Amino acid sequence: MKILFIGGSGIISRAVTQQTIAAGHELWLLNRGTRRPIAGARSIVADISDVEATRAALRGHMWDVVVQFIAFVPADIRRDLDLFRESTRQYIFISTASAYQKPLDHYLITEATPLVNPHWEYSRQKIAGERELEAARAATNFPYTIVRPSLTYGEDQVPLVLNAWAQSWTTVDRMRRGAPVIIPGDGSSLWTITHNTDFAAGLIGLFGQTAALGEAFHITSDEVLTWNRIFALTAEAAGVTAPKLVHIASDFLIACVPAVEGTLLGDKAVSAVFDNSKIKRFVPGFAAKTRFADGIRRTIAWFDADPARKIVDATTNERWDKLVAAYERGLAQAKAEFVPA
Repeated sequence: MKILFIGGSGIISRAVTQQTIAAGHELWLLNRGTRRPIAGARSIVADISDVEATRAALRGHMWDVVVQFIAFVPADIRRDLDLFRESTRQYIFISTASAYQKPLDHYLITEATPLVNPHWEYSRQKIAGERELEAARAATNFPYTIVRPSLTYGEDQVPLVLNAWAQSWTTVDRMRRGAPVIIPGDGSSLWTITHNTDFAAGLIGLFGQTAALGEAFHITSDEVLTWNRIFALTAEAAGVTAPKLVHIASDFLIACVPAVEGTLLGDKAVSAVFDNSKIKRFVPGFAAKTRFADGIRRTIAWFDADPARKIVDATTNERWDKLVAAYERGLAQAKAEFVPA
């Protein structure tokens, strides 16, 4: 198949790119030409925010599949509808599993779970993008498929809640230094973390499927762990036998740092257990094969292989130190009031 990726160098898209090439597809990447070319893929150089320049760069191409990894607002989808309405047999929008209802009415998330997230603007914008596609299909039979990943990681990403996303070694560095690491709540929330190679296998299985048009899927691991266990496995992989883990209520964290409301109440502080039966029906044989204990060991090894990769976010470090200190002062004061000496 002739396939176009819009965005092909992120945590998720890198693995999909590698497996798409390995599967023998003709893969093209639309980008601004600022990154190193990927062996086995062809490039179309254009800034997709410049619609006319992109239209010119795409002229004459017909795609079996277009995968949009970097659409975040409805305007991005409307632009793509204009660009690809007549030139693709399938348009796959990478949305997000954080779009699912918060809080949940039922612990098990299916594709029929309502889409509503009052806590995170990122998720609401993705939901609005999905609505644009639904309207386009109703009006013109636009051939979309929606895919909703949950927290997905690879060799270069330590996928911990409240970590510095762009400098994800930060929390491991804190563990190894003996600095306190924050876990929201009591750490018993159930969470699902997916390796990017497993996500890629499920996504590629949807390529070219006419039965998947007009449908939405999430693609996640079936392994469900508590945040306490996830942090313990990360510490074990990093060789830390007794990490200093501090449990702080999400409400306290949000009161101090309002910006984390989305990633906490809108996502990772809420249990996330996914029913993957739909993707398994459409992609027979699909199964997530990477256990977190194995995947996180590979991630830690990747960072340890080159000290230059171990970038630490000083601002995040300072913020978490300040939060822990405030929490411990408040806890000491509360104990003094409620548990007299």
